[in-house]
Order: sequence, then structure tokens, then C-alpha cells
Amino acid sequence: MIGITPMINTKAQLPSDKLALAIATLGPIGNFPKAPGTWGSLAAVIAAPWLFLAFPPPGRLLILAFVFAVGTWASSRAESILVKKDPGCVIIDEVFGQWLALLCFTAMPLWQLGLGFLLFRLFDIFKPWPIKRVETILPGGLGVMADDGVAGLYALIVLELITHTF
Repeated sequence: MIGITPMINTKAQLPSDKLALAIATLGPIGNFPKAPGTWGSLAAVIAAPWLFLAFPPPGRLLILAFVFAVGTWASSRAESILVKKDPGCVIIDEVFGQWLALLCFTAMPLWQLGLGFLLFRLFDIFKPWPIKRVETILPGGLGVMADDGVAGLYALIVLELITHTF
């Protein structure tokens, strides 16, 4: 593993716990020593043309629902295993938020993908209202996933406005 290994609950030895951690951290990406959330968002943007944008809108909504459900479970398990609220290594929420930011677009030029990435990261890092509130009022993995969902919605709205204005 790259970086410092977080404290792990010694009871977390089940195969499902290992699966939850692998999903929550996107394998090794969440354990990069610097800026794991940014790396997770970048991985989501790079994968988006093949794993998300290639599908019609109803398919994308199903993909988002699946990522949200699995991400909520994996994030909740990771919090228990790592004995920490919203651990930095948990980055499945970045995939959900980043793909939500790209929801209404099809074949995106590189500048739109880059701008979508930048906008999502800004909203996710600075957490304007109600992003931080959503994270704190919702329990466990639901809060982890939902706050990035709101950041993704903000990024989607701004990206739509910019794209249709210029």
C-alpha cells in the first residue's frame, strides 16, 4: 500500500470487508499519499467516456444509482473498518459526484471534461452551503456519498450554464 496505512479495526477480516475497502478506495488510488480525492476524480473523468458517457441518459441514471448504492454500502463499511468518519482514502464518492457533474453531456470535448473536473473539485473542496451540512446530517456512507452528489449537481449546473453561454 502506498502512504500511511490507517488504523484498521482488527475485527475487519471478512472477505466482504476487503471488498468494501477495495470499492471505497478504488483499489490503490485512495491510498495515494497526496490528494486521494483529486486522484479519484481524475480516474472518474478518464473512465467516463467508456463507463458512463457512452450510455444513453436512462443508462447513466442507472449507473449513478448503482454507484450511489454500492458506494454508500462500501463507505459505511470503510468507516467502521478504518474507525474514522469519512476517511480521506474513501473516494468512491468522487466517482459518483464527478459523473453526476457530467450527466447531461454526450461526446464531451476535452475542455468540457477538464472544466467539469475542475468545477467538481472546487465545489467538493470548498463545500459551499448546503454541501457541508448534507455531509454532517446524514449518517455513515449516505453522508459521504450525498455531499459529493450535491457538489456534482453544483458543478453540473455551472458547466451547463458555461457550455450554453459560450
